[in-house]
Amino acid sequence: MKIPKRLQPLIDDGLISAVEQQLMSGKEAQVYVVRCGDERRCAKVFKEAKKRSFKQAVQYQEGRRERNSRRARAMAKKTRYGQQQQEQAWLTAEVDALYRLAAAGVRVPQPHGFVDGVLLMDMITDAEGNVAPRLDDVALDPDTARAYYQSVLRDVVRMLCAGLIHGDLSEFNVLEDAQGPVIIDLPQAVDAAGNNSAEAMFKRDVNNMRGYFARTAPELAETYYAEEIWALYESGELHPEAVLTGEFTFATHLADVEEVLDVIDDAKEEEAERLARLRGDDEDDEFR
Repeated sequence: MKIPKRLQPLIDDGLISAVEQQLMSGKEAQVYVVRCGDERRCAKVFKEAKKRSFKQAVQYQEGRRERNSRRARAMAKKTRYGQQQQEQAWLTAEVDALYRLAAAGVRVPQPHGFVDGVLLMDMITDAEGNVAPRLDDVALDPDTARAYYQSVLRDVVRMLCAGLIHGDLSEFNVLEDAQGPVIIDLPQAVDAAGNNSAEAMFKRDVNNMRGYFARTAPELAETYYAEEIWALYESGELHPEAVLTGEFTFATHLADVEEVLDVIDDAKEEEAERLARLRGDDEDDEFR
């Protein structure tokens, strides 16, 4: 096939020896099957910012740490340099997450480098060596659905123990290889400890998978692994080998609305007193 423009520099540098076919094209990236010497791999070519949707980028990026203080200030001020660095941070998020999660034992594609907006990684294949299908394209029997759900749960627990949440997990970004589910598509990976939406995203991820597997094994709809895992995480008791039951006792007590309103009123009074003191200080300065 004709060599895509974005892949030509990798061929020139010897990182890719041939491009076999385009595997998929999405809103964020295009994926190609490439040959790297004797190995068949995937090249994920991220689209430029102006060609993809960034509507939810801020929500996903909350909590990501930028070690370089100059870049962090520029990103916060949204200068041209800061926007360029923000774009680079978004593009490198997936490769960083893949290296981190592979090291934690999560079933994800092994990355092999990131060059000029192109991520090289293992190609996930089925038992016959063909490109692995997405779970959405697979017909499961009830026993396999139960086993696969447990596999995915083990991986989301390992991810959470490594400090990350997928953020967009569903049957559309999980592949089936010869051993079972493999999680893919992680550019929006969420910092579990630093993102205010982390709990909601984690529960959405797990419940998305519960809903998918429950189509084949309906009893899974009555499990509450998302709540159980997050409670263990918040209490500091979650570890990769944690034994899960799928059971969870929800709080039944009602919030004390009057107490909450009292706290709000107290905070308002303290803020009013603080502002009054500041005004008083300003007036004193005028007479000095």
